[in-house]
Amino acid sequence: MSNPAPARSPQDLNDAIAGGIGESPLRPDGALKVRGEFAYSSDLWAEDMLWGATLRSPHPYARIRSVDVGPALKVPGVYAALTHEDVPGDNLYGLKHADQPALAEDVVRYRGEAVALIAADHPETARRALERIEVDYEVLEPVTDAERAAHDDTLPKLHADGNVVRHQKILKGDPDAEAEVVVSGVYTVGMQDQAFLGPESGLAIPAEDGGVELYLATQDLHSDLRQTARVLGLPPEKVRMTMSGVGGAFGGREDLSIQVHVCMLALHTGKPVKMVYNREESFYGHVHRHPAKMYYEHGATRDGKLVYVKARQYFDGGAYASKTPVVVGNGTTLGAGPYVVPNVDIEGWGLYTNNPPCGAMRGLGAVQPTFAYESQMDKLAAALDMDPVDLRIKNAISRGETIPTGQVLDYPAPVAELLERLRRIPLPPENRTEPVDIRDMPGGASNTTHGEGVKRGIGYGVTIKNICYAEGADDFSTARVRLQVVGGEPMAMVHTAAAEVGQGLVTVQQQIARTELGVELVNIHPNDTSVGPAGSSSASRQTYVTGGAVKVACEAVRTALFELVAQRYQERPEHLSLNGGKVVSSATGVLADISEVLGDDVIEETREYHHRQTFPMDETGQSSQVQVQHAFSAHRAVVDVDTDLGLVKVVQLDCVQDVGKAINPDALIGQIQGGSAQGLGLAVMEEIKVDAGNIRNPSFTDYLIPTILDMPPMTVDVIERGDPNAPYGVRGAGEPPTISTTPAVVSAIRAATGKELPHTPVAPEHII
Repeated sequence: MSNPAPARSPQDLNDAIAGGIGESPLRPDGALKVRGEFAYSSDLWAEDMLWGATLRSPHPYARIRSVDVGPALKVPGVYAALTHEDVPGDNLYGLKHADQPALAEDVVRYRGEAVALIAADHPETARRALERIEVDYEVLEPVTDAERAAHDDTLPKLHADGNVVRHQKILKGDPDAEAEVVVSGVYTVGMQDQAFLGPESGLAIPAEDGGVELYLATQDLHSDLRQTARVLGLPPEKVRMTMSGVGGAFGGREDLSIQVHVCMLALHTGKPVKMVYNREESFYGHVHRHPAKMYYEHGATRDGKLVYVKARQYFDGGAYASKTPVVVGNGTTLGAGPYVVPNVDIEGWGLYTNNPPCGAMRGLGAVQPTFAYESQMDKLAAALDMDPVDLRIKNAISRGETIPTGQVLDYPAPVAELLERLRRIPLPPENRTEPVDIRDMPGGASNTTHGEGVKRGIGYGVTIKNICYAEGADDFSTARVRLQVVGGEPMAMVHTAAAEVGQGLVTVQQQIARTELGVELVNIHPNDTSVGPAGSSSASRQTYVTGGAVKVACEAVRTALFELVAQRYQERPEHLSLNGGKVVSSATGVLADISEVLGDDVIEETREYHHRQTFPMDETGQSSQVQVQHAFSAHRAVVDVDTDLGLVKVVQLDCVQDVGKAINPDALIGQIQGGSAQGLGLAVMEEIKVDAGNIRNPSFTDYLIPTILDMPPMTVDVIERGDPNAPYGVRGAGEPPTISTTPAVVSAIRAATGKELPHTPVAPEHII
């Protein structure tokens, strides 16, 4: 950490309460998770519970001629076998477009699409019953090439409106601009999985009023509620959702998975029903990161100033829309990178194919173009015979500059500072120990090399990522805060629907309440839909918007408390503050304990927090405020590459990131380290292999993710350049480290090998 936080106002920040803003209190769930005692959604149980299971299509694209569930119903222990004919409401759902059926009707559009449901008294019974369901398919030729889907009208239309989910242009300056030095390239990014450890699971319990109670792991309770109620044909108040323990998310829990299916089975049988996916089904049952193909051209002056960026981006959205519209919006608006570019011509497409559906994943829509434009910056630096860091600094965006959409950055954008600080972090020693410790070599304990053929490379990557929802979305969160006396001590209760998915939001809410109310005891109410929406735990937004909601709700509680004090002690409210559980007057000192003022009274306030308004883009991609805020991070990677075998070891990975304000410094460092691990995975190993619409590696045996042995030493330098428009100056921090890691690692591999390496992840065959 560096640059200590500025002096804090006693009206907003309270130094006297331990565990407030700027400190690092322990997570309340941390010890339970370490000991293996934390209750996840897969641990749910109910008396007389049934087990649900889903029959999925074995074909990427096929017409359904008939479905016969009769044989399954004859299996002893089976209570229900449902198809689309049993869907009680509208058989369509979706995050942005309602285009996906809860159960397939006349056609399946991807391998793994849900066709029928079983409820049985044992999970093995349910699986055996699935095998008895008879489905007659007419297999069709799948559409699998996203670029072709954008332009080839001879391909089958997978949806009524065709195969284009969204097409977006960003035009700035002169589209025909010319430059003295021009570099171009074609870059591809593979399909990455969120690889969360807790598979999809939930428990539905039918209610006496004809509704249903659903306990589940998700990223957005109210989005799930809206879609599920629609399919169930129930009013929203009859579908009540409560958050259960979430075993990771990273975007993969934004879309529906078990929600509708388990509720349908519970309502049909009148019994509690539980569903838990196994790992293979999880790979088929949630969205993945969009694979992409991108054509880029950069033009610059001979002294290294960017003149133009031209790009064509193709994002494969798979069978259904999910977050593809947002991916295209982010990919195009951020497609020139954190640089000043006077002329921009970017065009992006999000496409329907018969590949697995793709949606949200950490770094949504920014990961793919960052890999492309950072590869281009390295290529341009080589063409100019210029240091790649100097080139980036020379063109770095800063406060007051205009991004390609026409939005002016009215908050700090310290890109050049990030790069300067990153460059100053010491490099690992060049000299290896003698004798060589093979664990430090590419290939590690497999003993493939003792240093022969091993070359070292250094690479850099920097990114810009939008924070919160954009393009006119009314992005807000709701918080209910109660202040009362419990056991003689003042206690605050915070109630939101915001999903704790591992990012530490529970602790952040406690820290804000302690700071604003001056009380040490803060409890977090279980997250459910009995309070207003909080939006999704995505887009690095929850500390910003839910933190903002908790802050303003606490302020309202504090105001009400000060009104009580003013009546009893004849003090003006503007003279009052809270400090260490006491009410303090700037004129007369300590007046009373908060508990004395409250007595048996309870103060409760509910508030919404809306960030400043954003606006849609016009047909050329222009908008005065298309995005709320941007975050910036930079990485440097040092790698050793066995150039004979194509094996890579990341020796050191360093990051500098602007976070605006570090609410919880320790948790923040953990977020940056974890995000960097995911970016490293995409650089060298993580890719879902899809062949003709079929996933070839739906398991952690064949889909590899970094372990602790793959993670190198990291130096993390956090700087705090507060955003004046955000609560406490915060800047979303969860996504950027994932984004800038990948190009840094691949750049380092290029430096070691001299290979162009236009695809990520880099496999051994790409190197040798």
